[in-house]
Amino acid sequence: MKAIKFFLVVALVGVGFAAGIGFGRKSTAIRPGTDVLGRKVLYWVDPMHPAYHSDRPGIAPDCGMTLEPVYSDASDAPPASGVAPRRVLYYRDPKAPLYRASVPGLNPETGNELEPVYAETPLPLPAGMVRITPERQQMIGVKFADVAVERGMRQMRTVGQVTADETRIAHVHTRVEGWIERVLVDFTGDVVHKGQPLLTVYSPEMLASEQELLLAARARTTMAASPLDEAARHGDALFAASRRRLQLFDLSDAQIDQVLATGVPIRSVSVQSPVSGYVTERNAFPNQRVTPESDLYTIVDLSHVWVLADVFESDSAFVALGATAKVTLSYAGQAPLTARINYVQPLVDPTTRALKVRLDVPNPGLKLKPNMYVNVDIGVAQAERLTVPAEAVLDTGGRQTVFVDRGNGYLEPRIVQAGERRGDRVTILSGLTAGERVVASGTFLVDSESQLKAAASGMGAPPSSAHAPGSDAAPNAGPRHD
Repeated sequence: MKAIKFFLVVALVGVGFAAGIGFGRKSTAIRPGTDVLGRKVLYWVDPMHPAYHSDRPGIAPDCGMTLEPVYSDASDAPPASGVAPRRVLYYRDPKAPLYRASVPGLNPETGNELEPVYAETPLPLPAGMVRITPERQQMIGVKFADVAVERGMRQMRTVGQVTADETRIAHVHTRVEGWIERVLVDFTGDVVHKGQPLLTVYSPEMLASEQELLLAARARTTMAASPLDEAARHGDALFAASRRRLQLFDLSDAQIDQVLATGVPIRSVSVQSPVSGYVTERNAFPNQRVTPESDLYTIVDLSHVWVLADVFESDSAFVALGATAKVTLSYAGQAPLTARINYVQPLVDPTTRALKVRLDVPNPGLKLKPNMYVNVDIGVAQAERLTVPAEAVLDTGGRQTVFVDRGNGYLEPRIVQAGERRGDRVTILSGLTAGERVVASGTFLVDSESQLKAAASGMGAPPSSAHAPGSDAAPNAGPRHD
């Protein structure tokens, strides 16, 4: 009897266990086209090749990766069933839904009162906005960067030719007619110093003027003893005029004092160098007749030189007087020299379409020689501009698009107007504000996901005229405080 009862108990337990298993299987069954949370699955997609779609889960035939579900926008949030009380996710401006805050209050930009957004309320998504989970972002290599305000430095590299500073070139002439007796600097390239004798000249005119000085000196002495004051004044005036005449003939005061002290005129006077530098031209030879028009020597001071650099016509707007530049010799081992732009030619060369820019360069050690070619790097400070990494801008030729981080994995496509490139960054003229975050790496894959999302929802191309820069219909992209 006890054995019969034992078998009946075992049978009842087995029936109950089987019924429990059946009930559990029935309660966890997934409806076709939904997941365990009840979200509606549109299709399955290959994460490596988003163009591949499938109506059932499985493995991608081309790369062997597991297909991922793509859900409908209306079911992105968890179902509201069983949620009590409702959990507030954040607060938003009803007239600017993209403005979000973590506490209730007013939108400081519009003054509108914020309304709560609960866990079961779906986020209104603008056209083309896509949500990519952090896990998927890491898988496809998405990285973010801030929109920063930067004052860039534009570097223009060109080639320049060294030339002599025209303000440091001196020509040697004699102010009287005569004949060269001795040549003291007799070859081109010789180094001379200021005041150094270059040659001696015999001039009858100069000799006569020295004789007049001696006569004027004796006459002044004689007239000084006259009782008439007028005679003494005439003697002084005559002597001063004779001395001034020799000074205008370029006779030095020391030479004039020598004539007065000795009472003997100097037959051959020396011509001195007006500057220190190198003799680049020599036209003085012994027994040569010279006149004031004769160009006897050309002396150049090479302690400072000019560099004439060619700047392309398209870069001419960025060149300004006073800008600094670096001049580097073509051979290695030489430190760059700091130069400054002191002149910009007003005409463009019609052949090369280049603009000549003149730089004043100090020449320590005389490393720079005239007619030498050098490399020139011109740095031009630019105005402050919004910049983003160059990889963040997706340029299709007709428009430039960036993806703005909206938080919680939401990425919004934004049409921007890109400017010039500054190194590895691009200036943004309109469409973004400082402090926003944009996708800096993986932009192409994010764009593919956005296009796919828009096509699946029947909205066409993601960015429309509603998001064009300057459009009144553009959504308020206020700052996020959560």
